[in-house]
Amino acid sequence: MDSPDSRVEVCRQRVAIENIQPTVDCGRFAVKRLVGETVLVRADVFADGHDVVRAVLLTRPPGASDWRETPMTDLGNDAWQADFSLAELGGYEFTIEGWVDAFATWHRDLKKRLEAGQEVTVDLAIGAQLVGEAAQRARGADAQSLRHWQQTLASGSAGLETYRAGAAELDELMARNADRRLATRCEPPRRITADPSRAEFSSWYELFPRSCAREAGRHGTFDDCRAWLPRLAEMGFDVLYMPPIHPIGLTHRKGKNNATVAAPDDVGCPWAIGSSEGGHKSIDAQLGTLADFRRFRDEARQRGIELALDIAFQCSPDHPYAKEHPEWFRQRPDGTIQYAENPPKKYQDIYPFDFEGVGAKALWQELTDVVLYWCSEDIRVFRVDNPHTKPFAFWEYLIDQVKTRYPETIFLSEAFTRPKVMYRLAKLGFSQSYTYFTWRNTKAELIEYFTELTGSGLRDYFRPNLWPNTPDILVEHLQTGGRAAFVARLVLAGTLSANYGIYGPPYETLQSLPREHGSEEYLDSEKYQLRSWDFSQPSELQEVISAVNRARRENPALQSDASLQFHEVDNDQLLCYSKRSADQKNLIVVVVNLSFHKEQHGFVTLPLAEWGIGPEQPYRVHDLLNDQAFQWHGPRNFVELDPQRVPAHIFRVSPSA
Repeated sequence: MDSPDSRVEVCRQRVAIENIQPTVDCGRFAVKRLVGETVLVRADVFADGHDVVRAVLLTRPPGASDWRETPMTDLGNDAWQADFSLAELGGYEFTIEGWVDAFATWHRDLKKRLEAGQEVTVDLAIGAQLVGEAAQRARGADAQSLRHWQQTLASGSAGLETYRAGAAELDELMARNADRRLATRCEPPRRITADPSRAEFSSWYELFPRSCAREAGRHGTFDDCRAWLPRLAEMGFDVLYMPPIHPIGLTHRKGKNNATVAAPDDVGCPWAIGSSEGGHKSIDAQLGTLADFRRFRDEARQRGIELALDIAFQCSPDHPYAKEHPEWFRQRPDGTIQYAENPPKKYQDIYPFDFEGVGAKALWQELTDVVLYWCSEDIRVFRVDNPHTKPFAFWEYLIDQVKTRYPETIFLSEAFTRPKVMYRLAKLGFSQSYTYFTWRNTKAELIEYFTELTGSGLRDYFRPNLWPNTPDILVEHLQTGGRAAFVARLVLAGTLSANYGIYGPPYETLQSLPREHGSEEYLDSEKYQLRSWDFSQPSELQEVISAVNRARRENPALQSDASLQFHEVDNDQLLCYSKRSADQKNLIVVVVNLSFHKEQHGFVTLPLAEWGIGPEQPYRVHDLLNDQAFQWHGPRNFVELDPQRVPAHIFRVSPSA
């Protein structure tokens, strides 16, 4: 138990600081924001009794040792606020300091006594004492001015008129030299990560480089990939994600359609990383050289596209790590290394690492060096495979090490797992996260899920990245819904979230055949074989993909998730929602037909008063998918969507001329 002396000392710090916002888990993890943003900090700051309380916001930018101080504004009812700007990338710290201001309390009470016509000689003497103490703390001109004011107050009623005339000047002097020896400071400081704008808004396209060759049956190269860049840029994608580009092992190599025995010409699965040619810091020779990769990277960037590499921390049995560092893997009783499993799935071509074994320290450092190596090759975007199967502490260490050196780095978490695990990974530093969107189909499911993602504290650290398909996931509605399903899910992904992506070639060409009934695996999946894609002519969905991405680029409302709001429609097959830009000038309303085989119609009800539109005022809705425009009146308007033509509207709303 604390001693009486220590309790008394704590009691002298009378100010309490509570409910600091923004914060994640009481400051255990960093809040995510964007560089250039202004962060509004709020807190409850109060003390016992009726004394005047002061509070300041202390901020420290990346790499700084000294605190910057901003006075907080009293909002009433013990609520305070202040803001600061995130001028550079990286990790910021902030905290709040509060104290009882004896002089401000004296000033307030003196004013009341004077208004009541009371005798204040003793009160002026108390004020002189407080000012004299401040003069001892102050330096230079402030100290000299405060000594003058001390004499004025000490003169009693003779100095009263002088005080009244210069009270504001004295208040300012005393505020600069306040007695903060008993101030309360909230510890530990809260943290904020200032990320690049691409962390909040990005459009991803996934392709397998080995399937980029113009000729069927030939292994693609980075030079072949360069030929895809003009079309991807024209469609509006700004991140090009590639599965692992490293050498692929031969031992237990998988054949076509995940066959456990490979034919001599089978190319294997890219996630079975490592061979005699090298491992995670090497490039598959069939794709090209490091120089070829650099040319590809540079041309992509010239077209506004960042390359995203896959970080998959696992090995083929042929990886150099398996021979050089057997202590990095889990040994079975018979001395062999345990291959990866996710029952009933088996991955005989993959060894998982042992993150807890005797070689863990060296392993953690080596894997961190893998990411740093690709950062040194000017890669700043990484999609991380199955991070939920590695320790939380490992990711916190790795991301901190990388972002300390390269704060502009973006990590996308591919963790289709339990919600709390997904959220923990986001707290640890992953910039974006895959979601359950892929399996949310009904109106009720979509509203419930996205209300959770955007309407709660999750928004401070969890940035959803929506994918209607991946190489591992061909969901049932894409197998059975036809073109309408592909278009509707594209619109949902691109407008419900500011970050989205598609596994491109199969999506553009409406690939819908599963490996077998009830499976979400693609038939003839690129994971196990070469595919050939002919885009010499526009693809089935190229026009609508371009329209969605153009709407996203041209409308700030679609570049953030903070304002997402769902609206009433008297038809459960129609989903309606809106987004507004931060300056309130850009407003988008989206309506999607969730029935892929039947025309649906109904009335949508919109909150016009909230948007500053009068109940009788006409307003214009311009469909950004097909360039049609309509004039609406009032909050309730009719919509009709035929999935065989256009299963969705993306309306830009503006007052009629």
